[in-house]
Amino acid sequence: MFQPNRIALATALLVICVSFPAVPAWAKTIGVPDDHATIQAAIDAAEPGDVVLVKAGTYSERLKLKADVTLRSAGDQAAGEHGLLRATETILDGKDVPGHGSAVTMAEGSVLDGFTVHNFGHYDEAEWTKHHKTQGNLQSHEHIGESPAPGIQIPDVTCVVQNNIVHHIGDTGIGLLGSSGSTATPHVYKNVVYRNMGGGIGAMRQSRGIIEANTCFENFYAGIGHNHASPIVINNICYENIRAGIGISEGSCPTVRGNKCYKNRRAGIGVRTGSATRPIVEANECYENDMAGIGTEEEAASIIRQNDCYRNKMAGIGIRHAEATIVGNNCYENGAAGIGLDNAKGVVMENHCHHNQTAGIGLAESEEGQAILAKNKVVDNKQVAIGIHGGWQVEVIENEIARTGGMPPLMMIFAGSTADLSGNTFTGGGVAAIRIAGEARVENNKLVATELRKGGPPSFGIWALPDASVQAYGNTFENWRHAISASGANVAAVNNQVKTFHQTAFVIEDPKSTPTVMGNQVTTGDANAKVVLVKGKEASRIVERGNEVVKQAE
Repeated sequence: MFQPNRIALATALLVICVSFPAVPAWAKTIGVPDDHATIQAAIDAAEPGDVVLVKAGTYSERLKLKADVTLRSAGDQAAGEHGLLRATETILDGKDVPGHGSAVTMAEGSVLDGFTVHNFGHYDEAEWTKHHKTQGNLQSHEHIGESPAPGIQIPDVTCVVQNNIVHHIGDTGIGLLGSSGSTATPHVYKNVVYRNMGGGIGAMRQSRGIIEANTCFENFYAGIGHNHASPIVINNICYENIRAGIGISEGSCPTVRGNKCYKNRRAGIGVRTGSATRPIVEANECYENDMAGIGTEEEAASIIRQNDCYRNKMAGIGIRHAEATIVGNNCYENGAAGIGLDNAKGVVMENHCHHNQTAGIGLAESEEGQAILAKNKVVDNKQVAIGIHGGWQVEVIENEIARTGGMPPLMMIFAGSTADLSGNTFTGGGVAAIRIAGEARVENNKLVATELRKGGPPSFGIWALPDASVQAYGNTFENWRHAISASGANVAAVNNQVKTFHQTAFVIEDPKSTPTVMGNQVTTGDANAKVVLVKGKEASRIVERGNEVVKQAE
């Protein structure tokens, strides 16, 4: 009886079995070339349950499998340079095969196991090299679903394609085709697919199935691509493809889990084209890609969780003109932000962003952006921990924000943005914990400088720039020269605690409106210290009451 491969997903919640009918008692093995000179002749002679066993050699023919027939190369599971040795030595070569079409067309219940398939269709080395150099930017937008002749075609059937080596095909290497309402679940397993003029593996036309443990590299488009398809894509390795390692587009909703995508010319995993494109991208490792580790754009909507994205040339995770829920990812040592959003809508929670070259979390200048940043750990990024450029409405809740050394503020809120900050912890140096040119409500946060710096560069808990608006309620400030320093801004400071400051807790110069400083408690050992100092033309204009100076214990 045919025993299918079992797929145990990392969560241990899903087990998928590919099952075929029982093998009849009279099932037989048909040899090539012992019993038939050609593989197709042996397939034509086979009955359901039969195995066509092919000896090593080169065969120049196109194949069309029959239902419930296994086509297998002779040999064991010994490894070759790419994949199994028996696959390396048993070759379907299309160089001298007339006509057009796929090398192999699968059938319901069939198995293809252990062949090299190459030279079907026109492979163009010069074209491949040109587009590799330009990261695919000069490629036309070809829908993967239009693929006319993949090397191995799976035409809306349940089957197994495993242990094959597919390369130098003039189209996609392995193509899965589905249809509306189809229940076909092909299993594409442990194939090596490279240097094809389409994607490595393409799931298209509403196909489903399982794409597992394949290695896809140096393909003309994505290593694994999707067009209106929703397979399970697990434990594959995709590298050095001209576009993404895994590309998801045109209404596809796959689950993409446990894959390794690295050194691709664009993103490790790229998601795009339309709000109906809604993948789950989880527990993947995306590194050293020439763009983002994981990217979502063009109105797509992704769930991105528990991925490791590091040392990518751009963001670890980048969302542009799209929507994403980003949870529990580890983004570090990327060339731009750990997580970057641009004209996007995002929920960013429980991520660890550290040692990135710009921001840990960066929100780019946008026409209209919305984000919730909650319970993230954002530490030791080269510039700011969190940067919010113009055009954003943001909630920043219970994040751990820190940096050792450096002069940039820990958080920067640019003009044109509105941010509500609550329950966050800011720790480190720099010119400020929060530097504000836009509008911010800062409530119940803890802002602690590494040490009190009485002179030199600014050292402010909150630094409000001209035209900024700041409402600070119930915060704790410690070791900053001034808890709040504001110039030409709107300021309200109510019920804050200030410890270890220099001379004055709140310094307000040329306020844009009447400042309110009430109910604050400042602790100091300086008998001459002040709670508030208002400077400039409107120095007498202030609402000040209920503030308390507490003598610091010796």
